[in-house]
Amino acid sequence: MTGTLRERIERYSQAVPAGTEPEARATFAELKAALNAGTVRAAERGDTGEWIVHRWVKAGILLGFRLGVVTPAATGSPFPFFDKDSWPLRPVALTDGVRIVPGGTSIRDGCYLGPGVVVLPPAFINTGAWVDSGTMVDSHALVGSCAQIGKRVHLSAAAQIGGVLEPVGALPVIIEDDVLVGGNCGVYEGTIVREGAVLAPGTLLTGGTVVFDLVKDTSYRRDGDRPLEIPAGAVVVPGTRPVTSGPGKARGIALYAPVIVKYRDEKTETAVRLEELLR
Repeated sequence: MTGTLRERIERYSQAVPAGTEPEARATFAELKAALNAGTVRAAERGDTGEWIVHRWVKAGILLGFRLGVVTPAATGSPFPFFDKDSWPLRPVALTDGVRIVPGGTSIRDGCYLGPGVVVLPPAFINTGAWVDSGTMVDSHALVGSCAQIGKRVHLSAAAQIGGVLEPVGALPVIIEDDVLVGGNCGVYEGTIVREGAVLAPGTLLTGGTVVFDLVKDTSYRRDGDRPLEIPAGAVVVPGTRPVTSGPGKARGIALYAPVIVKYRDEKTETAVRLEELLR
């Protein structure tokens, strides 16, 4: 095989010519190993804070789905599973320094787990994800495909971090360092949650969500190709805003609206530090 890993992935990104399947599979296996090791990732933060999508990495993940053949995925189990043979479960060794509590967690191959990561059951971490050191993935939590989770993050019970695999140029969901994502939160469609933010239980953030900042008297939303961003240190809670015209106003209807009620202070820090007792 000739060329860099990126060049070889891009060579097969549109089609795999007949007779080259073994070489394509070997290239894909190399990509998965690099994703597991953290030497490549689907997106990363630039020097000025912007997030850069690595289209070729996402194209390589899609290549794996095209190459795979559905086969039995769990032999000897009373519950049959069938998945692409190119996407087995991720191998994890004791030397990785990752704590995975028994009880039904699945971690797909081709994702990075940093030292000190804790995964409570049942949880699911999908391919292409990056989960950095010291992060806790709590029970019933989802880390979607290519989602980027920073250091010392707590994804509380039933938190859903959506996956963004296609189109390959689309930014995945980004959760930066030291973020606390409360129970039953959902973060989707390439939203960026900047470092140190706190999402109160039940907060939902999507590409169409408007977030109202009561501290700075402004609002945040997706603007064209610019994703919704939650500012660093913001404390976001679920809220509502009234419909101001038409039948909705007459009926007293209110729409869901996340609200930034404050930025992190000492009281917030004390509450967050209690999370360390669980690690």
